[in-house]
Amino acid sequence: MSEVSPDELRRVVVLDAAAQIEDQLGGHGRVLSGAVTDVPAGAPDLIPDLTVTAPGAEPDGRGRYAGRDVEAVLEVARPHLAEAALAYARSGIPLYVVVDPAAAACTVHTAPSADGGYREAERVPFGNDLFLPLAGRTLVLRTDEFPAGPPTPGAGPDAGRGIVDG
Repeated sequence: MSEVSPDELRRVVVLDAAAQIEDQLGGHGRVLSGAVTDVPAGAPDLIPDLTVTAPGAEPDGRGRYAGRDVEAVLEVARPHLAEAALAYARSGIPLYVVVDPAAAACTVHTAPSADGGYREAERVPFGNDLFLPLAGRTLVLRTDEFPAGPPTPGAGPDAGRGIVDG
């Protein structure tokens, strides 16, 4: 495979994951790209690569989704994801997935804590299915078509990791 830019890798992963998730939601929630998630005061605005909303969830008057209305967030590895993960956990978002093309692996974070961080994490190499527990159902995300790629500039070897409480 010729060298592919980080932006192209992100686009391919997001489109593939969005299509798979949408097929499985069956009208019980939505998958959105570019949806702003409301986070605790002091945290930067977060616009995840993909957001899975709960059935019937609607944005507030500012166009943001409350943490209680978000069932999952999926991000493609990039710099500063650890800070985003803390804000997602503090917002009560139950499932946070980081897709890392450089490592050819995904990390599924669950069990958010109110003080920030996720208490559980499972690392899954590309080629294996991800089982994503949402409220009352489990989605299966195939990773065999996710592209592996070069390191994300500025992400370092721990992008999206180190966000599990001890």
